[in-house]
Amino acid sequence: MPLLGAGLRAPAGAPGRASEDGLSGTGGTAPAPDRLRPSPGRGRGGTVRAWSELFRVSALFSVPGDALAGAAAVGRRPGRGTALAIGASLCLYEAGMALNDWADREEDAVDRPHRPIPSGRVAPSAALGAAGVLTAAGLALAARAGRPALAVATGLAATVWAYDLHLKHTKAGPAAMATARSLDLLLGATATAATARSTGDNVAAPVVSVRGALPAALALGAHTYGVTAVSRHEAQGGSTAVPLAVLATTAALGAAVLTVDRAARTSPPAARAARAGALGEPRPARAKSPGEHTPARTGGSGDHWSVRTGGSGDRWPVRKQGSGDHQLVRTGGSGDHWAVPTRGLGEYAPVRTGGPGDHKLVRTRGPGAHRPVPTRGPGEGRATRPHHLTPADLLLTAFTGAYLRTVGPPLLHAALNPSPPLTQRAVGGGIRAMIPLQAALATRAGAPGSGLAVMALVPLARALARKVSLT
Repeated sequence: MPLLGAGLRAPAGAPGRASEDGLSGTGGTAPAPDRLRPSPGRGRGGTVRAWSELFRVSALFSVPGDALAGAAAVGRRPGRGTALAIGASLCLYEAGMALNDWADREEDAVDRPHRPIPSGRVAPSAALGAAGVLTAAGLALAARAGRPALAVATGLAATVWAYDLHLKHTKAGPAAMATARSLDLLLGATATAATARSTGDNVAAPVVSVRGALPAALALGAHTYGVTAVSRHEAQGGSTAVPLAVLATTAALGAAVLTVDRAARTSPPAARAARAGALGEPRPARAKSPGEHTPARTGGSGDHWSVRTGGSGDRWPVRKQGSGDHQLVRTGGSGDHWAVPTRGLGEYAPVRTGGPGDHKLVRTRGPGAHRPVPTRGPGEGRATRPHHLTPADLLLTAFTGAYLRTVGPPLLHAALNPSPPLTQRAVGGGIRAMIPLQAALATRAGAPGSGLAVMALVPLARALARKVSLT
């Protein structure tokens, strides 16, 4: 289970395996794997049940949110590339599930004889073959989104196989798990940006867009690292320090989601891609000699400005007519400017802050919106946040609260009483908390619709978890 919780399951002999269901992280009704002893199925129904257990299909709903959060993090609406990234992620996720059980088949024969392979319901060769086919399918889907997406997917697939076959039994296991989850979000960001380039007019290069997704990828990776670290003690329990440390990390992540990125949302979008699929998105255009740039028309109708953005001769070509119009704003220095989108989602307004022509960009819509207020002299102003909360702010607070409520109480209980059942429950809470965390990350990036779509998966995940265990 390399993208979320491969190996996050206690041996069958571990005492008091806790049941896990729902998204509260405080327990549920799903039978725990060590108490669930299905007999070998006969016929199609038994086969479907066996493969559902092998793939742990109840955990699939934690996957789409990675791509949606990645698309939001680079300022684009979900599109064809996002769909391809979700499909690739699902394939690689399930490949990791099958490979995990194949690699652990001898251990499971002793500790978890009810699992599909040791119980004889799924042949080892079939599980390994499924892992190979799903990996190839995931890479093929990523390739449809472009070479950058394929490169990220290849790294993700390599991490999946390395974790299942070797790294999960080493100290590098949590780091490998965190890397896989971070790469999954970056796959969504890269695929979305790459396919937008083929349909838009002049879209920023994917390598620039992916940088905007790094904070969200690191947040998901940090959460995954903590859950994996806790899972290493779920069989014997006895660790108080690890749940406490992960609880502190969780609180820090929640605070960062609510505060740090709100400030980032009001900063100029120089290094971020503009709106998904819009015309007039900025793209750096190197002309001839180093530092030389030229106004660039990259497709369709519309003239462009050559805009100096900093350094010696660095410029952005910016469309100045038609959909996706931009306004030139001087930001400081000798001739430095920002290209500012002036219509559509994520609009910004230039605010004069002092000195001849100096301005600061202020976001006027969406989460973190500000308004310019004159302070002294003609044209001078400062950005002030409106006193009222926007609907996106309320959603962000709700999603972050759901994340903290899902993962926090089980970790606190495990720290106060580090028994195997409570430690296992903390692991389950950490797995389920991935969904509200993804929703919060998408919302804080200015895509509350994507956040709502991710949270809509919660009841489906809860219902399926009652039938097929997460771990």
